[in-house]
Amino acid sequence: MAVPYIPYKATQILPKLLQEVMDQNPALDRFYTAPAILKNFDAQMALKTAEFSTEKREILAECLSVQYKNLNQGASVTANIEALRKKQTFTVTTGHQLNLMGGPLYFLYKIISVINLAKTLKKEHPKHTFIPVFWMASEDHDFDEINHFYFGKDRLEWQQPAQGAVGRYSTTHLSDVLDVFETHLGSNPHADSLKELFQKAYIQQHNLADATRALVHHFFGEDGLVVIDGDDAQLKQLFVPSVQNELSHQWVYNEVTNTNGALKTIDQEYKIQVNPRVLNLFYIKNDLRARIEENEGVFRVLNTDLSWGLEGILEEVKSHPERFSPNVLMRPLYQETILPNLCYVGGGGELSYWLQLKSCFERFGVIFPLMMHRNSVLLISEKQHQNLEKLNLTVADLFLSPDDLTKKITLNQTQLPVDFSEQKNHLKKQFEQLYALAKQTDGSFLGAVAAQEKKQLKGLSNLEKRLLKAEKRTYKDHINKALLLQSTFFPNGNLQERVLNFSTFYAIYGSDFIQKLKSELDPFQQGFAVISL
Repeated sequence: MAVPYIPYKATQILPKLLQEVMDQNPALDRFYTAPAILKNFDAQMALKTAEFSTEKREILAECLSVQYKNLNQGASVTANIEALRKKQTFTVTTGHQLNLMGGPLYFLYKIISVINLAKTLKKEHPKHTFIPVFWMASEDHDFDEINHFYFGKDRLEWQQPAQGAVGRYSTTHLSDVLDVFETHLGSNPHADSLKELFQKAYIQQHNLADATRALVHHFFGEDGLVVIDGDDAQLKQLFVPSVQNELSHQWVYNEVTNTNGALKTIDQEYKIQVNPRVLNLFYIKNDLRARIEENEGVFRVLNTDLSWGLEGILEEVKSHPERFSPNVLMRPLYQETILPNLCYVGGGGELSYWLQLKSCFERFGVIFPLMMHRNSVLLISEKQHQNLEKLNLTVADLFLSPDDLTKKITLNQTQLPVDFSEQKNHLKKQFEQLYALAKQTDGSFLGAVAAQEKKQLKGLSNLEKRLLKAEKRTYKDHINKALLLQSTFFPNGNLQERVLNFSTFYAIYGSDFIQKLKSELDPFQQGFAVISL
């Protein structure tokens, strides 16, 4: 049975800017390359072939082989890394923070989106190779965002002092989290598999980047998914010209500032996702990751004694490229510099800031990729389906606000005409006759008619609200059941996929859960997939 998809417009979850791009508003054409549909990949392949050199391919393959040295790569990943040396090979990429156990569910949906996209492209272009890539945000430094995950309603948190790039954090003390995790897993059918997975990924690996690679490889290595860590000296060497231009000319600030102004000119309601800094680089060394700022020709690393003039810092970049880390706006530029990438797959917030970057890419001379929104999913059990049917609701109704859902339940249940639209229309027609009469006399009478119409319409609206409120009390039990059901899909008012960890479902369904997602999701179906478990 085909998976039902709820249109994004019906869910109202996407930023307005991205929704209008997906609706192909022509005013926004200049902020992206083309819609991510199959026919547009041919042109992107041609552009990337011309841009991406054989030298880059060799360096990329060598670096990835080194990054995988502590894992059994498996035949699929090994073949894909080797395939990167050939000009007929391209990547499709997604990325994510190094959240403990992957963090919220959409971590999985991102990865499955690129895996299935690569498979679809291979069918369309059998003479080429398409490699799904997972980019680890190993140079982030916001530990509070990644140090926890939710197993059901329970928050499991990794507590330790943290500084520097998160990918370098030692996993030494994560055995404490495993102990707590074991108590929450209880007697779930696949509890032992999850314990073993946590042990292999987080206890046996030495840092968070290696642990995340091990976790992702466990589930998706057989699909040929390649995990890449940008915190790599050789890969950073390929990015040296862009880092030097950023330090010398502040191109990111200039281009993104202009783009932000252009977007606001089109629509003031567009949310600007990220505002650029004058310099968009960090300095990274050992446990240090701090912003670089320039003042009167002196470049300083914040909260340190490190400083250089322009020539000095350009020499530092040349000698130690690994010490320069891109921020959120430069990271996409770095990614597209070192990968033969055709398409970036991300969430609504991510793609919104990518839409700020096209002119920036053009200034740096890097091909801007196609952009695709990741799969979005609502997981629902058979029992939950039955409860929805009893309440005469659809899955799409769950995306309503609690107030709108309450109103819908009441209207579904009541036998009374609580919508007074008919009475309001009848009243307006009666006043049309009075207006015709008023036009034949002085203006004061016309004003009196208008005031009376307004008063009576307001009276009807108040009666309508009071009747609806009374009916809500009558059907309080139905409403409470519906709101309770809604809360299971929207924990703490957030989307299920933005809160719950995959382990919540894996503990019950095991590896069949992952396989079901792989087999039923389609990256070209842009909507909210409803998957029954």
